[in-house]
Amino acid sequence: MGWLDQLAEHVEDLRRAGDLQQNGRSAQALPILDAVLATSADPTTRAYALIQRFGALINLGRVAELAAAMSAAAEAVREVPDPYLRGQMHAFAALGAHLQSNLDRGVTHLVQASRALAAVPEHDQETAWGWHDLAMAYSYLGFHGQALTAIEQAREVGASAGLAPEVFAAPGIRLRNAVSLDHWGDTDGCLRVLRDIDAELSRYVATDQLRPGSRAVYGYALARRAALGEPTEDGAATWLTGGGDSARTRDLRHLGSVCLTIAAGKPERALTMLEAIPVSAEVLGAPEPARLRSICYASAGDHAAAHAADRYAFRLAAQRIDQLRDGYLDGVAARLDAQETQRDPHRYGDETLTDPLTGLPNRRQLEHYVDGLLARGERAAVGVCDIVGFTTVNMRHGRHCGDLVLQRIAGVLARVMRRGDFAARFAGDEFVLVLPGAGPHHAAEVSRRISAAAAAENWQVLVPGTPIGLAAGWSEVGANGRGLSAALAAAAASRKPT
Repeated sequence: MGWLDQLAEHVEDLRRAGDLQQNGRSAQALPILDAVLATSADPTTRAYALIQRFGALINLGRVAELAAAMSAAAEAVREVPDPYLRGQMHAFAALGAHLQSNLDRGVTHLVQASRALAAVPEHDQETAWGWHDLAMAYSYLGFHGQALTAIEQAREVGASAGLAPEVFAAPGIRLRNAVSLDHWGDTDGCLRVLRDIDAELSRYVATDQLRPGSRAVYGYALARRAALGEPTEDGAATWLTGGGDSARTRDLRHLGSVCLTIAAGKPERALTMLEAIPVSAEVLGAPEPARLRSICYASAGDHAAAHAADRYAFRLAAQRIDQLRDGYLDGVAARLDAQETQRDPHRYGDETLTDPLTGLPNRRQLEHYVDGLLARGERAAVGVCDIVGFTTVNMRHGRHCGDLVLQRIAGVLARVMRRGDFAARFAGDEFVLVLPGAGPHHAAEVSRRISAAAAAENWQVLVPGTPIGLAAGWSEVGANGRGLSAALAAAAASRKPT
């Protein structure tokens, strides 16, 4: 018995919606899922339907709707402690974060999805598709090795549930790996992978085991080989037709047509096509259009322009690595902070001293910290900082998005403060900063840095249509005998937008 068979109601509707999505017809799955949600009160059924609806919106590229869909799915999963549902939700959330250009959040969801799916005791079809979706998420975020491992897990779990390995061929994973090799300068490696994909297509056509949603992937693999000057069998244009209604399929069709135009000896026309219709940077990576421009220019004999376009593609690929390094450093810093807190148990006893949402010290730890400063006769600047627009975020986008905003602001504070400064989540959307030995000039400089870092965040993607800002006020502790309560009151009274 599969996971879906355990639901109390709407099993056949949900299975039909799932089959439609797996065959690239998410637009047809959406009304079925909406009908289930309109008529079902069962928490598990609703959680499953909300997760699948979230996935359908991702497939259709409806980015503006993702925040609300994610919030609804996450809220439903919290009420149903099921590892499969949690894993599936986090796999889709990683893809959603990728579409919203939030790599660090996407990586967090990848880890959570992997842990949750590994905890599922049953080997059924739904769990196999959960691993498949996690493999897709790994691939889109650029973790090609992890994607291949996850798709192997999907095949293993699927085999236990009676699914043929060909169901989880996942050519898109290898296609993204191939173009990534080309972006980094390994065109020979790219061609080797593309040849393997095309050989697989021949086998599947012979055995009639090709999934409709894979058509555009196989078509693009053929077209990309042709653009690189390697003869292929006719038929790439045919494979680029059909294949479903996803935004990914649409973009693959367009870029595939560009590749075939290059192969036909019409590079100027191909350049015009590239400029005429922008494609998402998330389908094959931001460098892919730049790399295709380079191939166009080289085909036209403009080698200087080809070199410039190639360098730009390489720079875009390198930016991804820089983002991963930044996320790694932030993660190490957070882990060291947690270890330092745990190493000092005699100071804090067994009290809970960390805010679970943001990872920052909480109000109790703040009070201990300031008490220690005052006992040593030290002075410090104290700032009270709260989020402008936070109430609107919760009303418009839901509590989950509000939590994401709090986490993002906590990250901003952690990045801009000097070593030895102290930041805590005080209550709600209010944060407290303590700058030992600092005066008004340094406090003003910290406010400026916080303001600049917050303004640089992409709030439009996270909470569309809801501007986010910060308001801060400053005071001192240790000056004229002033304690923490008096300093916080004075700082709160002086708050103004940063």
